[in-house]
Amino acid sequence: MATVIKNGYIYTNGEIVHGDLLIKNGLISAIGTDLKAENIIDAKKQLISPGLIDVHVHYRDPGQTDKENVKTGSLAAAHGGFTTVCAMPNVVPVPNTPELMRKMVKNNCENGVIHVLQYAPITVNEDTNEIPDYAALKKAGCVALSNDGKGVQNAYTMYLAMQKAQANNLIIAEHAQDDSLFNQGVINEGRKASEFNLAPITELAETTQIARDLLLAQKTGAHYHVCHVSTKKSVELIRIAKSKGINVTCEVAPHHLLLGEENIISDNANFKMNPPLRTKADQEALIAGLLDGTIDMIATDHAPHTASDKQNGFAEAAFGIVGSETAFCELYTKFVKTGIFTLEQLINWLTLAPATAFGLTKAGKIALGQPADIAIFDLHKKEAINAANFKSKGKNTPFNNDAVYGQTVLTMVDGQIVFQSEESK
Repeated sequence: MATVIKNGYIYTNGEIVHGDLLIKNGLISAIGTDLKAENIIDAKKQLISPGLIDVHVHYRDPGQTDKENVKTGSLAAAHGGFTTVCAMPNVVPVPNTPELMRKMVKNNCENGVIHVLQYAPITVNEDTNEIPDYAALKKAGCVALSNDGKGVQNAYTMYLAMQKAQANNLIIAEHAQDDSLFNQGVINEGRKASEFNLAPITELAETTQIARDLLLAQKTGAHYHVCHVSTKKSVELIRIAKSKGINVTCEVAPHHLLLGEENIISDNANFKMNPPLRTKADQEALIAGLLDGTIDMIATDHAPHTASDKQNGFAEAAFGIVGSETAFCELYTKFVKTGIFTLEQLINWLTLAPATAFGLTKAGKIALGQPADIAIFDLHKKEAINAANFKSKGKNTPFNNDAVYGQTVLTMVDGQIVFQSEESK
């Protein structure tokens, strides 16, 4: 049955136009006005966006499904307007073999309500110097390589990994962290570390490894993607690397744009993430990096945990916060409503930019013949974030009770509704 989404403001070809979308057989078949079909969805002059893309989520499945699983994680993504995500491989067991990769890909397809793509590890078990069979893992369905949560400590191992990734046309998405400099820290090195007497994390733990890896990427030609960039110096290094033609892309997480260490007013582990919240100067550099193209995209680093994981303050709690269900509304409210970003820029960083960088040709845009992966957002209604209503098992967020615009009204994957707000039913 054909469906027409009528009377919306559609983001297509880099601009927002008023009109209708016609969907047939899961594909976008027409963009125009006065389109007709048996099934009608009234967008009520709301934003119709390509389904958002998140190249950095943690679904904890298998092995830690008390925190999240593919079903709950993908429902959370749909609730946030995401229709394609890339899931990190820090699960139990780590998908080191083609057999494990095929099993994860199968689970993602069977239990995900959206498109859940799967990373393979850079090294076996993410903490060794052994490199798995990238060709076999790619054939089994992996989308890219990452040890997220852990940096590759040995430079020669990373050098070999980049050579093999380049040979197999795979992206290396690196969590840049030198453990000797990280030194079991829990909070950014600065005033808050002193105020709460907590072990500090120097920015050098991130920046020195990025500098190393950029030189390795220059030597090997590998596509090097830096996860969750958080410091001014990191942005500067990547800007220089791009000017020299090094094949590097990078992402920034919403929480590093929205928050800085000054927002930590108590020993509240919902503000504990890795990399940690940095300084105001770092925040400003991240914003500038997006605006000048140094930073390519926004990715959530959605990291669900149980309540007990986060209850004991910075010293003992797990790193990470959930992000799928708060990313668009928080970013729209804090940056688009205030005129810092345009709506078109924000949508691009969450759709076409990640699709282009990761070669996702069937995602990231509303165009004829493309899969009908669509999100509708209400940009006019103000509503408080309520973590109790999250679809994710994880409720660990510093944004609970924030009043925001841009909540998701409807999310569609391949022409099928996978989320719809109660008010719009």
